[in-house]
Amino acid sequence: MENVLTAKNVKKVYGARGNIFTALTGIDLDIKKGEFVGIMGPSGAGKTTLLNIISTIDTPTSGEVLIGNSNIVNMKEEELSSFRRNKLGFMFQDFNLLDTLTVKENIILPLALSKINPKEIEKRANEVSMILGIEDILNKYPYEISGGQKQRTAAARAIINKPQLILADEPTGALDSKASTELLQAMSDLNENNDATIMMVTHDAFAASYCKRIIFIKDGSLFTELVRSGSRKEFFQMILDVLRTLGGDTSDII
Repeated sequence: MENVLTAKNVKKVYGARGNIFTALTGIDLDIKKGEFVGIMGPSGAGKTTLLNIISTIDTPTSGEVLIGNSNIVNMKEEELSSFRRNKLGFMFQDFNLLDTLTVKENIILPLALSKINPKEIEKRANEVSMILGIEDILNKYPYEISGGQKQRTAAARAIINKPQLILADEPTGALDSKASTELLQAMSDLNENNDATIMMVTHDAFAASYCKRIIFIKDGSLFTELVRSGSRKEFFQMILDVLRTLGGDTSDII
């Protein structure tokens, strides 16, 4: 199976001489097409830094990051902007929807910016809204819908451009348990039925249990990883066991 993401010896250092903080110490990471991978670890472990580098928001101090066959570290800003829009899908904790646009307009925004044919836009909007069960709210505005519906709208926007990689940053963080479960099931279905490749940063062991593989980071380094082989309930327990081994404030990592 081909790699969608390859990170090689990724290091990130902040600050200047005498006041240096090393956020990542040399991360090697592969995500293959069709994987649903979780990134976990205590606060300050480097999860967000890693996500920001892979999402092209930040650049590593050293190392390589390949998405598909493209080394994003060497790209100029204009090239990065196009790559971000066409090859990556994003889901954020706070949804990042535009209140002045309808649900449908929010979903199709990446395609409109890429000047895709209107008929193709309409076709894809119908497809993704059906996949995520939001076809009944397309004409509503974000302030008229629930948090769970907002996050599924954000998920639809993330997949409408058929990205190589979907990056999810604490996507259930602002949702209640029912909406979280519905979203996670929708993400799992996307992964299973549409071969979507997803990397999700989460503190939540329940959310992580929907992944197929979990990579744990501690102090800027890879700590260990788990691959799901049995039931989700068994995987959830395994995740909790690793989080306890990681130590720290368990309320912070679970």
